Amino acid sequence: MDIAALLTSAGINIAVCVVLFSFYSVLRKQPSNVNVYFGRRLASQHSRHINLCLERFVPSPSWILKAWEISEDEILTNGGLDAVVFVRILVFSIRVFSISAVICTVMVLPVNYHGMDRMHKIIPLESLEVFTIENVKEGSKWLWAHCLALYIITISACTLLYFEYKSITNLRLLHIIGSPPNPSHFTILVRSIPWSSEESYCETLKKFFSYYHASTYLSHQMIYKSGTVQKLKDDAEHVCKVIRDVSLERTCKPAFCYSGTPTSSFKKFCNEMDSTHGRSGSTDMNLDTSKRECPAAFVFFKSRYAALMAAQISQTSNPMLWVTDIAPEPHDVYWSNICIPYRQLWIRKIVTLVSSVAFMLVFLIPVTFVQGLTQLDKLQKMFPFLTGMLKEKFVNQIVTGYLPSVILVLFLCAVPPVMMLFSAVEGSISRSARKKSACCKVLYFTIWNVFFVNVFTGSVISQLSVFSSVTDLPAQLAKAVPAQATFFTTYVLSSGWASLAFEVMQIFPLLCNIFQRFILRLKEDALYSNLSFPYHTEVPRILLFGFLGFTCAILAPLMLPFLLIYFFLAYLVYRNQIINVYITKYDSGGQFWPIAHNTTVFSLLFSQLIALGVFGLKRSSVASGFTIPLPICTLLFHQYCRQRFLPVFRSNSAQILIDMDRRDEHCGRVEEIYENLRSAYNQSSLMPNSSSKSECGSHEKDKDSGQSSEDMEKGKEIIKKDRPRPVQRTSSLSSDKAVFGVNQ
Repeated sequence: MDIAALLTSAGINIAVCVVLFSFYSVLRKQPSNVNVYFGRRLASQHSRHINLCLERFVPSPSWILKAWEISEDEILTNGGLDAVVFVRILVFSIRVFSISAVICTVMVLPVNYHGMDRMHKIIPLESLEVFTIENVKEGSKWLWAHCLALYIITISACTLLYFEYKSITNLRLLHIIGSPPNPSHFTILVRSIPWSSEESYCETLKKFFSYYHASTYLSHQMIYKSGTVQKLKDDAEHVCKVIRDVSLERTCKPAFCYSGTPTSSFKKFCNEMDSTHGRSGSTDMNLDTSKRECPAAFVFFKSRYAALMAAQISQTSNPMLWVTDIAPEPHDVYWSNICIPYRQLWIRKIVTLVSSVAFMLVFLIPVTFVQGLTQLDKLQKMFPFLTGMLKEKFVNQIVTGYLPSVILVLFLCAVPPVMMLFSAVEGSISRSARKKSACCKVLYFTIWNVFFVNVFTGSVISQLSVFSSVTDLPAQLAKAVPAQATFFTTYVLSSGWASLAFEVMQIFPLLCNIFQRFILRLKEDALYSNLSFPYHTEVPRILLFGFLGFTCAILAPLMLPFLLIYFFLAYLVYRNQIINVYITKYDSGGQFWPIAHNTTVFSLLFSQLIALGVFGLKRSSVASGFTIPLPICTLLFHQYCRQRFLPVFRSNSAQILIDMDRRDEHCGRVEEIYENLRSAYNQSSLMPNSSSKSECGSHEKDKDSGQSSEDMEKGKEIIKKDRPRPVQRTSSLSSDKAVFGVNQ
């Protein structure tokens, strides 16, 4: 590919961006589209009236200025800590690739361009390979420039990573300390409650925690089977009872026919049956909760520290019973997965892994097709009738410079929904954990298919034969990556620039709004947007571009300016979307930053590995020797960050939780917190059955004694049951153990 083809692709994408940005600046001013482009503001009860004037139909860049002026505090207030972390990833990318672009443009690009003694053409007619490290001859003394640039990029990236990690860690601590009392801090999720034929799950759980956590246990709330399947089962049980009652009625009718007053007797019988059916009908609508109980429950504790300790330690000697985890926030609970048996989770993870790998292999087909488009000689052999058309210069530039990346982007649109489905099947108990898992899957998928498969020519056969051993991998990558750098540059244009234009336009919500407003004629209240930020789509895209930027920085520095423009546009577009469009329903507390940090470190290590291979191919022992310390230092830096910052993202510290508990006691709002806990985790799909829930689900102990006399008696019985017994009573002993999952 030559510079002209790259400029053609850049021109097409610039035109698409300008047109869509102009349309957006006009459409956002229309009152009929306010629910599409200002969904978050509508949810916050802002005004939706826009004055009618000529300015509504004139494109303007005012939204760019407003997005630039937004402060981090506003983003934190409106989008949560996850939104701040997302913007920080963009800021980090802008900083590190600004440094990379300056260094590589000044030091590396001239060395690459003048690496071979050749007659250069006019710049637009030059091949892009001239600007890559392929153009540097073997044994060149100028390869020290590439090694020095790699050092500067690595040191800059690690320094910026450290300060960003430290800053985001402090933000997370402030987020935990400064937020109002969070119900999830007092709550744990208990799964795999042992089954007992003598009592319900609710009674078993109450007996266990009242005895083993007597001083800290507050109450609990059982989780019930819900969903469409359960509703159908409940309806079927109700129908069966009605049919059974009707059959009993027909069977009993002759017994009343022998009475002296058959008419009055029949009426009396019907009245009795009606009254009976009335009672049973109400009971059927509120089926026995013990039959609908799952072996899972939310358990509430009197303090945050007690909940943390109960969640982190094993409750019994059998780790498969009484499994405890910190509960998600109430709005973050993914109710569909709460009732999944704990023993099924490992099977689900294996199935999900196998399905993801199979999906990756199936995706080799479109990637192979895309690779065929980048090589005209192969394309002409496959489709001889296109030979004449492909000789046209403009068609040639579009086919090689624009079409392959666009086709790949269209195929990749199907990846995030599939990975979100896989993450749901995997068994995540929270929506944020599901989105985080989907984010990792999409990231691995795109790095593999966009980078590695394209580097290894996109065919399974060539992937298997591209290297004979693992030791040959760096050398083979060193040959293949510079050759594919031009495709990666066009991919940044198509998947980067154009995707931002489509993101700000919100094409699908806009079409849905038009259909609902002008065809279905829905009312204004039914048109509110309810979109949450697609972290599982956008975070992998940014990290993929960062991976490509680090990998190709010294190999093909011509990519860096295009990449930098993307990060600047993304910074403005996503700030606008966070403030105006997306509604924050839940927050993971910045859990996406460790993913970004790990991916960046992997990108640095991979770029250093390829640099070692390139310097080896170019027979530069000096550059190779100076590059060897870089991976070692990068790994040491990564290990330090893992030990210093990562524990803050995994669990809350005892010091902070105890200080928060004492602050609540000092302010006298402990009772208020306890009252809010009982209503925080409401399973909306449940049928109302207040009697059973108040009897068991909201059980409390006596506040003065800390443990009721009934619980004391049950505790004594438990101790007696766990003592050694004669052989003839072994069966009863095993049943007592089964209640609490004790394995001796």
